[in-house]
Amino acid sequence: MKVLLTGTDGYIGSVLAPILMREGFDVVGLDTGYYRDGWLYSDAKALDRFPPQLNLDLRRISTADIEGFDAVVHLAELSNDPLGDNNPAVTFAINHRGSVKLAELARAAGASKFIYTSSCSVYGVGEGEILDESAQTNPQTAYAECKTLVERDVTKLATDTFSPVFLRNATAYGASPRMRFDIVLNNLAGFAWTTKQITMTSDGTPWRPLVHIQDICKAIVCALRAPREAIHRQIFNVGSNEDNYRIREVAEIVGDVFPGCAVTVGDSGGDNRSYRVSFDKIHAELPGFGCDWTARTGAEQLLEVFQRIDMKKEVFELRAFTRLLQLTYLQKTGQIDDDFFWTPLTR
Repeated sequence: MKVLLTGTDGYIGSVLAPILMREGFDVVGLDTGYYRDGWLYSDAKALDRFPPQLNLDLRRISTADIEGFDAVVHLAELSNDPLGDNNPAVTFAINHRGSVKLAELARAAGASKFIYTSSCSVYGVGEGEILDESAQTNPQTAYAECKTLVERDVTKLATDTFSPVFLRNATAYGASPRMRFDIVLNNLAGFAWTTKQITMTSDGTPWRPLVHIQDICKAIVCALRAPREAIHRQIFNVGSNEDNYRIREVAEIVGDVFPGCAVTVGDSGGDNRSYRVSFDKIHAELPGFGCDWTARTGAEQLLEVFQRIDMKKEVFELRAFTRLLQLTYLQKTGQIDDDFFWTPLTR
């Protein structure tokens, strides 16, 4: 199977690309390269195979770029809520319209599968119940709203020969060469390592489902291999029921794994997003899927990586590992314009 993987230079994509190649897929990557300034560590599994790559902005893909692929795995969007809210107009241009255009081109070019990485953030604010794929979405941010719009619009593109599937990932965590320290478990682990302290400004009561990036990769592999009837127009929450945590529980797990780390909590914060998610469907209906990681084993993996590279505070705080800081830097230095397109040197 020939697969176009968008977002190969990202947090998940840099882990997924070599996995797909080791699994026997013929992979071509696509990325515009916003995050190439950051590389946290080198790993034999990450470096032994890496695909040829198209250096393209998602908004400038043509039919010719998509021809010949059996499937498209789409990761390449502006990721996370602070970045999405920083410039909602660009977020909608890339994450919504760009993603729908990619699906339209994939269908026109003859691809049979379109695997879209959505997010459990579409649930927004739960009312105490555990939410499954049939629950009403309640997006609270531009990022989450775009996810719901792509799901809606790409579902309409489904035909007898074109099967979109939507993977609503829980909040990701885990080690990646293209690291992100702006997501909860990774961020707490970074503080635990560099300061020996996790000082929470909120009381940590909101719920979040978590999932390791290697389990996200596993779900994508399973979706690529699944028969059409198992995935056609389907939505799957990606994670496990055991990995629904209160934020303070995540902090306590990280604090327990990292030696000498103290954990303190504060008062109730202003972020009202809180949701628990059911992952029964993906475990029952996506052939071969099951989670191999927990928050504890993910924290242990990060501790091993930080020890291996003797990570310093300046590395943890490097702008390339925080999405909003990196994009703000590229804008401030004139490397990308207000619409996030790369700009040429004047001379």
